[in-house]
Amino acid sequence: MRRKIVFSLAAFFLILGLVAIGYKQMSASGNAGYVIVGIGDWVLETSLYFVIIFITSLFLALYFGIRFMTGAARLPDSIKKRNSEQRSKRSLEALVTGLIETIEGKWEKAERTLIRHAGDSSLPLFNYLTAARAAHARGATEQRDDYLQLARKSAPEAELAVSLSRVKLLMGSHQYEPALEQLTEINRSHANHPVVLRMMGDAYIQTRDWDALHHLIPVLREGKLMPEAELRRLEVEAYRTLLEKRALTRDPTRIREIWRMVPANVRTEQAVVLPYCKGMIDAGMGEEVEEDLRLALGRDWDPELLRLYSAIEMADASRQLLGAEDWLGPHRDDAQLLHVLGGFALRAGQSEKATEYLQRSLTLEPTMEACKLLGDLLYDRKEDVAAGVLYRQGLKLSAREPVDSAALSQAAAILAPSSAQAAIP
Repeated sequence: MRRKIVFSLAAFFLILGLVAIGYKQMSASGNAGYVIVGIGDWVLETSLYFVIIFITSLFLALYFGIRFMTGAARLPDSIKKRNSEQRSKRSLEALVTGLIETIEGKWEKAERTLIRHAGDSSLPLFNYLTAARAAHARGATEQRDDYLQLARKSAPEAELAVSLSRVKLLMGSHQYEPALEQLTEINRSHANHPVVLRMMGDAYIQTRDWDALHHLIPVLREGKLMPEAELRRLEVEAYRTLLEKRALTRDPTRIREIWRMVPANVRTEQAVVLPYCKGMIDAGMGEEVEEDLRLALGRDWDPELLRLYSAIEMADASRQLLGAEDWLGPHRDDAQLLHVLGGFALRAGQSEKATEYLQRSLTLEPTMEACKLLGDLLYDRKEDVAAGVLYRQGLKLSAREPVDSAALSQAAAILAPSSAQAAIP
């Protein structure tokens, strides 16, 4: 604007100068000229020089008069604009100050600073959100919600952002139940929003709501909202927990209901196979899961799986023994396997084979279970004293007391032919 005024005045004075030079030249040549103005009976005669000066003065008076009147008319708006700019500047400074005070833990002071200048701010949303954070930090939940409501009114288009801000505050203070309530409400109006889904997943993890989480995992995987390794870990944990809960019911139908939901690639996880098979065995459906357990042992040889497999009582005990003996190849010196085979042999009525397996098991590692089975064999043969010795050694093992190796060896030797007696450490 100033540049236009300068250019206008420069052009005016340039023209005025040219006119003055022209008039001077005409005066020097004796042809200065004059001007006659007649209005009715009134006649005015004057020199051209005076007319030029008069018109120039009139122009300047009109120009500056109009500018003065225009400026005076615009003065209230200019003052208002200037005041508004100053308030905006102060509000921006207040926002920065409020943020710093919030970070430093000066929550009440931060609230006063932010709210006092929120009305003048060009970004009132940030003032109210930061004030809500400060109020939440000092435990003023009602004040926090009031600030969030003001934030919604100041920026209706930011409704989702304000709601998510409240959820983050709740989750940050471990208030997962109300956070989930609000997330569920948000999900109704913003279905499958990535941020909402991820926050719901985090809340389910923290509350250990595996039932809800196992329904959400496929959605999280489809949207690639969490790393695959993390999703797999959560998936295994979710189905493990659900199967353990259903196993407590001892209802095979309800256990199968969860097992059918388990994805094929998760069914190979030992953490999932164990509670499923244990629940089915406790429900009297051991034969149904025999193959699952046998395959699991083939994939991952584990003492817990083997112990669980030993609890299965199949109608054809001889076939079960024959199948388990296949594991002797890679696990010939596994004391627990030898003990399990001894138990299967007893069920199949093969006492000699049972004696051989149990004695080898005791040779490798004395266990309470092996002592009990051998003691039963001795008791059936009316060897009450030797059976009592084995029972006593088994009790010592259960109490984690040292066993009497000599007594254990003598008692076990009664069942073996003299040519096949095995020394037990």
